[in-house]
Amino acid sequence: MTKEEKSRVIETLTAELSESSNIYLADISGLNSTATTALRRACFKANIKLAVVKNTLLEKAMTASDKDFGALPSTLKGNTSIMYSDTGNGPAKVIKTFRKNNERPLLKGAFIEEAVYIGDELLDTLVSIKSKDELLGDIITLLQSPAKNVVSALKSSGGKLAGIVKTLSEREA
Repeated sequence: MTKEEKSRVIETLTAELSESSNIYLADISGLNSTATTALRRACFKANIKLAVVKNTLLEKAMTASDKDFGALPSTLKGNTSIMYSDTGNGPAKVIKTFRKNNERPLLKGAFIEEAVYIGDELLDTLVSIKSKDELLGDIITLLQSPAKNVVSALKSSGGKLAGIVKTLSEREA
């Protein structure tokens, strides 16, 4: 790879890192071609971009990026694949599901909405993270619940009140 090609790869990686708020680093070494193809298909179905990268180029792109990756560059040893996703827990779910039948991929680390996670032991934690849309949905549900209760109470007591008024008016007549 020439110096110009490396520069272009670093620029591309830097742009992708800047655009993505959810980045996972994984080790997929040891997977045969069939398993690798299956992993790529699973990522594609989950709307996750998977790419194998050179550690030195990724480290330079991380340094050039405007984000603070903390200790994440220290995980760049051996084979590294990078996963970009719109949802924070998407890649973790794909990795966990894929590992039911395979030993890999191993999670090296993740950068999710400016938080850094290092180590494969955090995979279950990352699976349980809710996406921004899921959190907004939960908040809206919580906010709607009291309002629904008030409306329901007014409707039911309004019917009771109307029934009482009607009964009283019939008695007087």
